[in-house]
Amino acid sequence: MVDYTLNRRNFILGASAFVTLSALEAKGLSFERLSKNIKVGLIGAGWYGKSDLFRLMQVCDVNVVAICDVDSRHLQEAGRLVGERQHSGQIPKLYKDYRKMLADHQFDLILIGTPDHWHARQAIDAIRSGAHIYLQKPVSVDVLEGEAILRYARKYNRKVQVGTQRRSTAHLIDAKKQIIDQGLLGKISHVEMCCYYHMRKNGNPALEQVPDFLDYELWTGPAPLRPYDGLPHGGWWRTFMEYGNGITGDMGMHMFDTVRWLLQLKWPKKISATGGIYVQKEGKSTIADTQTAVFEYDELNCVWQHRTWGNPVDPEYPWAFIIYGDKGTLKGSVMKYEFIPVGKGTPIKKDVVYERDKFPADLEEPRIELHTAPATRQHLLDLLSAIEHDRLPVADIEEGYISTACCILANISMQLNRPLKYDPLKKICIDDPEATQLLKRPYRMPWQHPYMS
Repeated sequence: MVDYTLNRRNFILGASAFVTLSALEAKGLSFERLSKNIKVGLIGAGWYGKSDLFRLMQVCDVNVVAICDVDSRHLQEAGRLVGERQHSGQIPKLYKDYRKMLADHQFDLILIGTPDHWHARQAIDAIRSGAHIYLQKPVSVDVLEGEAILRYARKYNRKVQVGTQRRSTAHLIDAKKQIIDQGLLGKISHVEMCCYYHMRKNGNPALEQVPDFLDYELWTGPAPLRPYDGLPHGGWWRTFMEYGNGITGDMGMHMFDTVRWLLQLKWPKKISATGGIYVQKEGKSTIADTQTAVFEYDELNCVWQHRTWGNPVDPEYPWAFIIYGDKGTLKGSVMKYEFIPVGKGTPIKKDVVYERDKFPADLEEPRIELHTAPATRQHLLDLLSAIEHDRLPVADIEEGYISTACCILANISMQLNRPLKYDPLKKICIDDPEATQLLKRPYRMPWQHPYMS
C-alpha cells in the first residue's frame, strides 16, 4: 500500500518561512519540520493559481514537480517563474491536460486554480490519485458536485483546504477571539453581507478564431461550449453563469463562509433570493447585476446583497459583513474590523496585517494582493499541519461545500422565485422536485458528472 502522508525528513527552512512557521506554532498549531520532498502540482497557472503556489513556496521548501494549463503562454511563464524560485532551480514538467499530469506523477499536494466549472472534476480526480488538495473557492458550480468532493475526500482520507482564507486572516481571527467569543455583541440576531464592486464584465466582443496557444475545447471541458469571443480567462468567464454562479457564488460565498465560521453556523433552515439583470442589460453577461439573498437560521437572518452599479452603502466597507447584537455591532472586511458598542463602552478597531518586511518579494510580484498574501500563507501552513497531524484544516471541504451550496441554492431560489429548504442528508429540496432537479448541472459529453446517487 502506498503511503501518501508527507515525508518527515528534516530540511533547512528559509528564514522568512521559519518566521511564518514559528508564528503558526505560537498560535497553538504544533508543526513538525517538513521535507522538501513534498511533491506539488499546480492545475491552472493563471494569476491566482500562480499566486497560491508562490505563497506556498515562501513558507515551505516544496518540490514543484509539474504544472498544467490549457494556455501555453500561461504554462511557459509559470514554469519559468517557478524554476527561478525553486532552490533546486528545476523547471517543473509542463502539461496541457491535467489527466496526463496526474497519470505521470505521484503528488503529495495539488493546488487547483482553474475556473469554477472545473473545480469538482479536477479535485476528485486529484484526490483519487492520492493527493491532498488546496482548492480555490467556490468548490463547485452545482450542489451535488460539492457533495461528491466531500465524499471522495473522506473515502480516501485526503485533506482539502478551500481557499476561503478569511478563516486565516489575522485581524478577523482577532475579531472572533476578542469580540464574538468574549460575548461583546450579546445576542446576535441579524447579519448583513454585501459587495458593491463594479466587477461585472459586460461587453459585446465579436466572435474570433481561437488562438493557437489556447485549447478552448479543453478549457471549456464539462461546461457548455460558448462561441469563442476572446480569452475567457482574465475575468471574462466570471460574467457567465455557464462557468460559475455569479457574484453571489464568488464574493458572496467568501462573506457567508466568514460569517458561518465566526458564528459557528451550519446549514440554514431556509434560503430565499430575488434579483436579476436590472440595470446592465446591454452586454452578453448572464449573471445578475442585482441580488438579495436571505439565509434563515433560528432567530437569525443572514442577508446578502450585491449591486454592480451605483454607490456602496458604506464606502469604507464595499465588500463586507456586519454582525448585529443587542450589545454591539461588528463590521468586518478584508481590510479591517470595527466593534461599535451599544451605549457606553470602548470601540475596538484593527487593520489588516501586512508582511512586507518578512516577504519583500511580495512587492515585486505583479497583481499580488498584498493584504491577502499573509492569510494565504497561513492558510497553506494550516493545510500542511492538517496533513501532518491527520486533522481537518480550518477551511475543510465540508465547510466549503456548505458555503458554496448555500449560495448556489440562493441562485436557484432567485431563478424559481420561491424559497427553498434543502435537506443535506437526502440531498433534495424539500417538497420541490423542480428545484431538486437543478442541484445537478448537465455535463457536456464526454465528461461525466462526479455525483453518483
